[in-house]
Amino acid sequence: MGKTIIISNRLPLQINITDKDIEVTPSVGGLATGLKSFHKEGDSIWIGWTGLPQEEIPENLGAEVQKKAKKENCLAVPLTEEEIEGFYYGFSNRTIWPLFHYFMEYSEFEPDDWEMYKKVNRKYADAVIEHLEDDDEVWVHDYQLLLLPKLIREKKPNVTIGFFNHIPFPSSEVFRTLPWREEILEGMLGADLIGFHTYDYERHFLRSVKNILRKDSTFNEINLGNRIVRVESFPMGIDYKKFKKAAIQQQNQPSSENSEFQKKLNYHKNSTSNAKLIISIDRLDYTKGIANRIRAYGYFLEKYPEYQEKVRLVMLAVPSRTNVPQYQILKREIDELVGRINGRFATVNWTPIWYFYRSMPFENLVDLYSSSDVALITPTRDGMNLVAKEYIASRIDQTGVLILSEMAGAAHELNEALIINPNNFEQIVNTIKTALEMPEEEQIRRNKILQKRLQRYTVERWAKEFMKTLRKAKSSRSSIKAEQLSTDKEGDIIEKFRRAKNRIFFLDYDGTLVNFTDKPENAKPDPSLLDLVKKLTSLPNTEVVLISGRDKETLGTWWSDVPVDLISEHGVWMRPANGQWNLTENIRCDWMENVRPVLETFVDRTPGTFIEEKNYSLAWHYRKADPELGEIRANDLSTVLKDLTSNHGLSVLEGNKVLEIKTSGVNKGKAANKLLIERKHDFIFGIGDDWTDEYLFNELPEQAITVKVGLKETSARYYVQDVERVRDLLERFSKV
Repeated sequence: MGKTIIISNRLPLQINITDKDIEVTPSVGGLATGLKSFHKEGDSIWIGWTGLPQEEIPENLGAEVQKKAKKENCLAVPLTEEEIEGFYYGFSNRTIWPLFHYFMEYSEFEPDDWEMYKKVNRKYADAVIEHLEDDDEVWVHDYQLLLLPKLIREKKPNVTIGFFNHIPFPSSEVFRTLPWREEILEGMLGADLIGFHTYDYERHFLRSVKNILRKDSTFNEINLGNRIVRVESFPMGIDYKKFKKAAIQQQNQPSSENSEFQKKLNYHKNSTSNAKLIISIDRLDYTKGIANRIRAYGYFLEKYPEYQEKVRLVMLAVPSRTNVPQYQILKREIDELVGRINGRFATVNWTPIWYFYRSMPFENLVDLYSSSDVALITPTRDGMNLVAKEYIASRIDQTGVLILSEMAGAAHELNEALIINPNNFEQIVNTIKTALEMPEEEQIRRNKILQKRLQRYTVERWAKEFMKTLRKAKSSRSSIKAEQLSTDKEGDIIEKFRRAKNRIFFLDYDGTLVNFTDKPENAKPDPSLLDLVKKLTSLPNTEVVLISGRDKETLGTWWSDVPVDLISEHGVWMRPANGQWNLTENIRCDWMENVRPVLETFVDRTPGTFIEEKNYSLAWHYRKADPELGEIRANDLSTVLKDLTSNHGLSVLEGNKVLEIKTSGVNKGKAANKLLIERKHDFIFGIGDDWTDEYLFNELPEQAITVKVGLKETSARYYVQDVERVRDLLERFSKV
């Protein structure tokens, strides 16, 4: 096994340049902690930005920065101030961040920022590819690098790539407002495994892929033709032992060793009987719902005045993106709200809100977690929120109440907390009162369950589960029996074709020789395809049969000038080269008048669908319909039709975005066998792309070469990626 390459926007290092030296210290946080074992204990490289613009690194120290990073198994990607502005502050944080958190009014769609985002993603890709081997494992992190998986895949198609998105993924209706939505999705789909914190985000991504790229998924797998991308949810954990150990140490130390901050907290707790502390800890970000939280707290003091002078809100807002205008506006708003509430309710001995606008050392965070009776965490949208988990882990006596927004990813796991809607002031206020009055036995009951869960699913286990699933996603082909048609295997087949005396090709049309279109009539064969099939038919002792679901009039017209055998409507009609059409079976069509009204009802209810009437079958096409609605209606219609046709000798064929009703017992395999019985062949080749072609693969003799177009569950022996690959293969046959 090769090495692991981790890529994130920032390295897990803090690099400070002083007059005398370069100081390098490890970063703290969920990602750095979670991947520490992979990074330190295994053969790995971490690639990312140092956090310093190139302009701030003296020229004579540039090599030294790389050297210091390399000692920590890190590789620094240098970024200029211009790149940081357009890539990080611009597209990442003024476009993706607000849009993915549903703050569409803050999203900016600047083409220059998008160009810089692409440029910097390519810069990261170049750094990765320089150190990448085919047996390496790559793990790309977060919204700053959404294009990176595809950029790596283009240069190293066989490498194993995972991608994890640490922020929410929005609904398809929100995501589709992004002008560069297709490029973003295609960038992510360069990975073998795409991970999200919750199933909701996973579902939103799959729906966007389906609605925007028109790529179907089966459960959580997206079939791209040449490979399968797996999409999973992995809720990120915390370093549970670290917080528990620190809380125990803090509890057991003599009071004389308490921090000054802890002494202040204790003073409030002892200032009056039944005094309570509520904590609020966030980065200062508009997604965190801080302003609403302060307003709700003010309303709480007004509605329940008996808690005045007994309850204090300790609010920590960590500075973030201070040069972004929305954050500057938010800072002013919070300052004003805190001042207003303190001005209205404060007394000589009591201030309702202690407000800290700064980061806090780890020890002081544990002081806060351990001392607070309630944690009030009310983001309007949050990918996970690890503060909620850290609070629970620090409650070593298992008391304390967590109030948590249902909009935080963590709410899906921590449902023993008091879950609230962050926009419902009345609910927040009443829930604060419930939390403050909750009996200790109830607090302990809830927290026991939460702590067991958090202790099991730590941040290290999160990382291990992702990597385990990534390896499985790459190696698992259990449902795909077909072998990819390699260049060597293709050469063997061509040689077998060359030696054969009587040769026959069975070629499906739509999805095999031509790509699908929204309108079936637009799939007329192009001159190069007509020329290719003519060359095949001109080879000695070679028959070519086009075997399609299309009606005989269309097929016959399109191929009137090519000496090729035609089988239409999935085997209903057969026409020898330059001959006449003949029915293969005695087939009736009097059933159509009963079935057509059913199809018409579904057409009326499903915009973008239409009925194609053939001589002896009816087809309901839904390629142009909304993808999700089309699938739902197709499932409903299939059930209705199967009930309707079961006693009338009819069957329902489920093709690519089409349902076709026809007489039972007629299919491509049965029609092909009629030709094989009439003539003896020592080379038989069949190729097709959908379920109707499985009849052909199953009926052809065991020695036949059968090929599926696309990576799908199939009875065929081989598969190829797409229509272009089919044409390349047939071109090789034509040159024998």
